[in-house]
Amino acid sequence: MSNIMEKLELTAQSMYCKKIEELTPSELHLSLGKAVMGEIADNWAASKAKHNSERRAYYFSAEFLMGRMMYNNLYCLGILDDVKKMLKKKGVDINVFEDIDDAALGNGGLGRLAACYLDSAATMEVPLDGYGIRYKYGLFKQLIKDGYQVEVADDWQRFDDPWCLRREDEAVTVSFKGQTVKAVPYDMAVIGCKTTNINTLRLWQAEAINEFDFQAFNNTEYNRAVQEKNDAENITKVLYPNDNKYEGKVLRLKQQYFFCSASLQDIMRRYKAKHGNDFSFFAKENAIQLNDTHPVCSIPELVRLLMNEGMNFDEAFEIARKTCAYTNHTVLGEALEKWHADLMMQVIPEIYHIICLIANKLQEELTAKGISEDMKAKMRIVDANTVHMARLATYAGTYVNGVAKLHTEILKDDVLKEWYQVYPERFQNKTNGITQRRWLGLCNPELAALITEKVGSDNWLIDLSLLSKLNDCIDAKTITKFNTIKKKKKVQLAEYIKKMDGVEINPDSIYDIQVKRLHEYKRQLLNAFSIMTIYFRIKEGKLPNWTPTTFIFGAKAAPGYARAKAIIKYINEIADLVNNDPDTKDKLKVVFISNYNVSYAEKIVVAADLSEQTSTAGLEASGTGNMKFMLNGALTLGTYDGANIEIAECAGEENEYIFGARVEDIERLKKEGYDPKKLYEANPEIKKVVDTLIDGTFDDDGAQGEGSFAELHNALINGTSWQEADHYFHIYDLPLYVETKIRANKDYANRKEFGKKCLINIANAGKFSSDRAIVEYAKDIWHTSYRKV
Repeated sequence: MSNIMEKLELTAQSMYCKKIEELTPSELHLSLGKAVMGEIADNWAASKAKHNSERRAYYFSAEFLMGRMMYNNLYCLGILDDVKKMLKKKGVDINVFEDIDDAALGNGGLGRLAACYLDSAATMEVPLDGYGIRYKYGLFKQLIKDGYQVEVADDWQRFDDPWCLRREDEAVTVSFKGQTVKAVPYDMAVIGCKTTNINTLRLWQAEAINEFDFQAFNNTEYNRAVQEKNDAENITKVLYPNDNKYEGKVLRLKQQYFFCSASLQDIMRRYKAKHGNDFSFFAKENAIQLNDTHPVCSIPELVRLLMNEGMNFDEAFEIARKTCAYTNHTVLGEALEKWHADLMMQVIPEIYHIICLIANKLQEELTAKGISEDMKAKMRIVDANTVHMARLATYAGTYVNGVAKLHTEILKDDVLKEWYQVYPERFQNKTNGITQRRWLGLCNPELAALITEKVGSDNWLIDLSLLSKLNDCIDAKTITKFNTIKKKKKVQLAEYIKKMDGVEINPDSIYDIQVKRLHEYKRQLLNAFSIMTIYFRIKEGKLPNWTPTTFIFGAKAAPGYARAKAIIKYINEIADLVNNDPDTKDKLKVVFISNYNVSYAEKIVVAADLSEQTSTAGLEASGTGNMKFMLNGALTLGTYDGANIEIAECAGEENEYIFGARVEDIERLKKEGYDPKKLYEANPEIKKVVDTLIDGTFDDDGAQGEGSFAELHNALINGTSWQEADHYFHIYDLPLYVETKIRANKDYANRKEFGKKCLINIANAGKFSSDRAIVEYAKDIWHTSYRKV
């Protein structure tokens, strides 16, 4: 500890000629970050050497939503409290780091899961390194203006980043048709808890191959050089380029291939340093996990690289298949990536050629197995001039796994049905998890202390199953302590929302929270409709004993997703209405927070009373937000979907608020012919609520066509040319959802019984640690070493 403070003082002096207490927040962040990195250098080097001597795994992901690194790193090193005290002596509040932006390396659950898995792998001593992209701007920073989402650049690197170390000497080149760029690695240390092990997240930044002397150029040369530089840097400029247009599709494909190729070249460089050109050990020493379809270009690229080393196609393919495994994260057809063959030919023609070879090999293999022509047609990797990346990953890998029990069964029975019939041995389930260190220990120290007191030690930080001991000590005194902690966190969140969004909320109200990516299947619109139903009932005197409730939303809509952006506007219109109506303003509050991210989530999940998980049954693969809320003692108000099912199984369905159609109900409704218009016309309350989209209750500034309130209304009642009416069953689930919400509101009044349910959720959250998940991956898929606890 003293070493870090000494290094901090030296760094502050050498970099800024200042004392610690004179540093600005960004200067202090950079100085302390560099001091921490210096302190861990020896352990990091030792860990790398150890990993290089054994079988190791690599996690390829387009997103790593790491959040703020300072607090988490100090916490995992076990020195957070000491640093707080030392800084306090200097007159510095450690909370100044709240002014430092989150690393904008991801968007939603996919990236946060990847971050949790890296954290767990480091703690559980699994030799796992991550590979991704060092985005300059991330997706976007969200502002809310006049109720609308406004996107601005998220320049998270503007104050420099002490956690990513540039490794210029290990740069590689990546070639596209007509363009070659340099991939420069930046290494981020991933620090394990209660261990000296440190893993690595390597992020690639695209740059021009040549360093130009712009002053020496004439105008033509100058313009060419600037264009070349911009074209290279654009590849890693922003997370998920908008692919509504051809240029965006090109950029997104380049982005994916860029990080796959660079990462594989890096792995092969390391391998060749040990074994030269003998690749017979490659699959024995390396396991690559493809996190969703974004990194699936890795499969043909690995084949290409091995063929460049002198192998024939069949030899290279077998090594690639034994090396790679694929995690599926969705059952939505539009999210299972497909690339037009012509586009691939224009960007990465060599890769397209190898994909065709793989596709032909699949058909030959299926023929040899006696598979029917009809089934073979459904399994084509290249079909109708389109490359199906999920099919490629399922065929050309060792394993494919879903991320929750129900999700995996849906993959087997529906989405990848033919593949399961032919290759059943490849399918596994790995229910998602979260790291309890960030999502409880770090962000809720008061609750963490209570848990440590009750279970007898803080070993739950590395073995979350120990939480089950809480089941034996949920008494009146413990419930009171828990409720006191929850109230404190609610006050803190109220202060944070006031600071960040300028809205005052009542900490004595129920906090009913829905924070996640904005998508129709996640049904934020259903939540909005339920609020309007409750609003009308309160106005009509039908809910006289309603406990005041604050409904908190947080979500980003993809820039090109007009309908999702209309839902944001609709929620904000509701907020303007209910927050200012004298009849309801003391009973209902609606807040749409701006720029929801990891740091905001750390304040939110600890303060929630109710966790909204309202996806249409069968469509949410898992979710991890539901686990974070559960771990901090919020009750799930949600559908029987994704990991909600396993949460209810672990804590008891009587301790959650589960509602709505289940998968079998949805299938039945589809077969019978679901008619939302009939339900809408038969139920005056539903009609009144849904019609607020078009009856003048709310104003979308006269927006016309897609993304307007009128378009939302039409999609629900009449459908569109490309989608049936109420595709996500909002109208069907609304009545039961409202009644379930009212029941939860009523139950909250009994603070003892409600608090008991919260503690039962915490006590039974052990299954949902990412430590458990990562050890399952290590044992069942990667076959690597791991820490025994």
